[in-house]
Amino acid sequence: MSDTVITVENLGKKYIIGHQKQEKYTALRDVITNGVKSIFTPNSQNQNSQEEFWALNDISFEIKQGDRVGIIGRNGAGKSTLLKVLSRITEPTKGQIKIKGRVASLLEVGTGFHPELTGRENIFLNGAILGMGKIEIKKKFDEIVAFAEVEKFLDTPVKRYSSGMYVRLAFAVAAHLEPEILVVDEVLAVGDAAFQKKCLGKMQDVANKEGKTVLFVSHNMGTVQQLCTSSIFLDRGQVVTFDNVEQVVAKYLHFTSIETSTQTNLKRTGNKKIIFKDFYTSDRSGKFSNIFSMGDDIYINFTLYFQEIIKEPVVAIQIKNHLNEQFAHLINLDDDFHIKPINKGDFNQIKVKIPKVFLSPSQYILELWVGENMNIACDYIYDCMSIEIIQSNKIKRLTPYPSHLKIFLNSEWEQIA
Repeated sequence: MSDTVITVENLGKKYIIGHQKQEKYTALRDVITNGVKSIFTPNSQNQNSQEEFWALNDISFEIKQGDRVGIIGRNGAGKSTLLKVLSRITEPTKGQIKIKGRVASLLEVGTGFHPELTGRENIFLNGAILGMGKIEIKKKFDEIVAFAEVEKFLDTPVKRYSSGMYVRLAFAVAAHLEPEILVVDEVLAVGDAAFQKKCLGKMQDVANKEGKTVLFVSHNMGTVQQLCTSSIFLDRGQVVTFDNVEQVVAKYLHFTSIETSTQTNLKRTGNKKIIFKDFYTSDRSGKFSNIFSMGDDIYINFTLYFQEIIKEPVVAIQIKNHLNEQFAHLINLDDDFHIKPINKGDFNQIKVKIPKVFLSPSQYILELWVGENMNIACDYIYDCMSIEIIQSNKIKRLTPYPSHLKIFLNSEWEQIA
């Protein structure tokens, strides 16, 4: 008996996009004239053009029972559309889907909830939608309420819930009412950090201990790697690759990094006597990565192109936090290291190692600066790279992670008595 629970064959979803023709100033007499003309020639006013847009185009894959599949890609890649089609919220334009088992979906805040009903009533409503009987729902009722932590508001209409309370209850219902397949979009980002951690733990339990299948969409690559065993990389409505999660995430990050380093719309200033090219972050093996655990070595790679000879230029790397605050700087002030072009037109490849980085788990932005000295900029690229620090499994005593801690310094400890 096959353990395949989802089979997608040549799936496509098409939307029709209307484009209204932009017109110059129209006088009142022209409006009246056009109105009269439309009586006799009804199609004369049809100035709108229509375009076909394939949100999904010829997608095929299979998912096994117990798989935890992360669906990643840029905005507009088709991730949410795919989940809506799999959840039978949206009908596909072409292709077919075969699903074995009960599907519970959490795609946006309040999905499946009736705003006029109370939290208690919505639990039973969602259970009924999933095909469960009243006795089955009652068995899980206390677990759902305890997980959601909304007992105080259980008999309040959910239209009065905050978005965070909506998510708490919606996820608790979806995860506890024993679906064979759990489908979750980035709606969890609405919840607080502690609840997100709780949800991720529950999804791992659902897959590992209960053998259920999880489909999860997120832009947070650290979370995808933590939760999922495999991943689908979507781009422009098509599957780029479907493989082991580490390999797919690495390919996606490399894909986005190449686009970033070659795009011309990056904000940059300077006299362009020296310019940066081919910049990216990597691990110790030289493999592209922008996700690192606390305590990892981080490598920043870039090439300097000398359009003019500048003796011993100064290079700086600036790190900003999620509040856009510059809090760390790396500058090539080591007397033993010099950047010296031999000729105009030279390319110098540089690798910078940041050993054992102990930043708090979060996302950080990097900026690159090179100048003739500390005051004259040749090339300054704003917000050109991003890295994500995730909590290391080696630091178990910091679980759960205290969010008020920001930076750890390397230190040597010794017990002398």
